[in-house]
Formats: sequence, structure tokens, C-alpha cells
Amino acid sequence: MKKRQYKQKVRAEQAQETRQLIVEAAAMLHEELGPAHTTIKAIAEQAGVQRLTVYRHFPDESSLFKACSSHWFGLHPPPAVSGSEDAGDEITQTSKTLRDFYQYYRKTEHMWQSLYRDIDEVEALRGPMSKFESYIDAVRDDLLSAWKVKTKEKKKLSLTLRHCLRYSTWYSLKNDKLSDKQMVDLVMSWLAR
Repeated sequence: MKKRQYKQKVRAEQAQETRQLIVEAAAMLHEELGPAHTTIKAIAEQAGVQRLTVYRHFPDESSLFKACSSHWFGLHPPPAVSGSEDAGDEITQTSKTLRDFYQYYRKTEHMWQSLYRDIDEVEALRGPMSKFESYIDAVRDDLLSAWKVKTKEKKKLSLTLRHCLRYSTWYSLKNDKLSDKQMVDLVMSWLAR
């Protein structure tokens, strides 16, 4: 009985290792080629497994993208923001958060470029990307709570903060040859009362 349990344990560990190889291969190819140009055949070759093995672990694109995004975000977690009073005033808190996001986008630019480029072509990508957009909304809400503005100004501030936190804004400003510090300074001038 113990021998059978041992074999089952070894098989389970091997299956988990194979699954991890597939996820790592998919994440690498998504960043390198983009999700729309990454095939199951390419993932299988990169992972050193058969195509059927990929399908056994991930029967559809959604399950593969979910595992892939979880793996990638584990390696590249987005910046956290704290709405606590220890974070300083709204100007300090907002500029620090923007700086952290812009540095994050600079370090992970290639993956974001691939993801946003392919989102309209790959339906399975929309779920994980929607989660990131929801995270940006949560960060925006956290920052917004630190600002002491009148109700009528809050909507405009909310839209501006969300826009400033998005990858597309950072990418546009980067293409204008601005450093992350220059971007933060510019955005903070937009937010000035």
C-alpha cells in the first residue's frame, strides 16, 4: 500500500512540475510574441512536452490565461497603495503611487505592450486584464479618499486619477521622451487645484 501511495505522490509532483513548465513557457511566449501569436504547439515545444499534455492541463484558453496571469503577477506584483494616514497628505501619497506605477510599467513594459495590443483578438485575455483594470480602480478609489475635494469636483478628479494610473497614459508620455519623474510632475500639475 505504501509503495502505491509513494507512486501516486511522485506522479502528482511530476504533474505539478509539468503544469508549471507549461505556465512558465506560456508566460514567456506571451511576453515575447504576444498572446495572439502564441500557439499551443509553441508552448508545448518551449515546455518540452507534447501538445496533448498542454491540453490535459489546460483544456481551454481561459484556464491557461488564468494560470499564466497568476504566475506572472506572482513574479511582477503591481504596486500597492496605502490609504493610511501614515502615507502622508494627498499630494505625497498620489505622487508616490504614480511614481511606483510608472516604474512598474517601465520594468514590465514589454508584457503590457503585448497584452494591450492583443486584448481585442484574444477573448480569454479579457478576464485577467479586467482584474487588473479593477485593481487600478481600487487604487484610484484609495487615492481619491485622501483628497479633500467638493463633491462636484470628485468625479473629475476620479477620472483624472484613473487615467493617470493606466498603462496607456504612461506609454504615451514615455513616447514623448519623458522620464518617470517628469511624468509624475506633469500629472501632479494636472491635479493641482
